[in-house]
Amino acid sequence: MKNKFITTLFVLISIFSFAQAKVNFEEIQIKKSLTYFANSIKAKKMNQAVDCIYPKYFTVISKEQMTQIMDVTYNNPLLKIDIQDLNFGVIEKPELIDGEYFSITNYGLKLQCDVSSMNDETQNKIETAMKIKYVQGNVKLLKKGVYVINAKMRACAISKDKKDWKFLILEKNYKPQLVKILPKKILDKI
Repeated sequence: MKNKFITTLFVLISIFSFAQAKVNFEEIQIKKSLTYFANSIKAKKMNQAVDCIYPKYFTVISKEQMTQIMDVTYNNPLLKIDIQDLNFGVIEKPELIDGEYFSITNYGLKLQCDVSSMNDETQNKIETAMKIKYVQGNVKLLKKGVYVINAKMRACAISKDKKDWKFLILEKNYKPQLVKILPKKILDKI
C-alpha cells in the first residue's frame, strides 16, 4: 500500500513538473530571443538586431530603412544610448492565430542616454521628450546631459514554432503601422 502511494505521488509530481516545464519553455524561448535582440543593439550590431524584428513589419517599412533608423539611433555620436539592463515582466501565454503564435511581452530596459555634446536648448528638448515618453519619474539626471532611464516596454513576440521568436514594439503611436500586420485580437491589447 505504501509503495502504491509513493508511486502515485511520484507520477503526479512528474506530470505536474512536465506541464510546468512546457509552459516555462515558451517563456524561456521568448526571453532568450528578446535578450539576443537587446544584446545585438548593445553591441551595435544593427543588422543582427533587425533580423529579430517580425518580417511582416518590413512590408510597412523596408529592412534597409529600419537598419538605418536603428543605426542613427544607437550609433549616433551626439546621442549616445547604452542599454545597461534588461528585465522581464509578465509574458502572456502564446495564442495561436492564423498559423502563428502571438505573446504580449512586458519588459524593462535601463538605458543611459548621453546628450552632453548637444547645446543646452537641444538637451532641454530631449529631456522633455524623454520625460513624456518614459514618464518623468523614470528619467533621472546623472550629470548635465546624461540621464538614466527606466523604460517600461511592451512587445509582441511572434513565432510559427514557439522556438524562434520575432518582435514588434507595441506603442500606441505605432498602432497605425501595426494595424496592417497584426491580428485584431492582438491590436486590441495595445
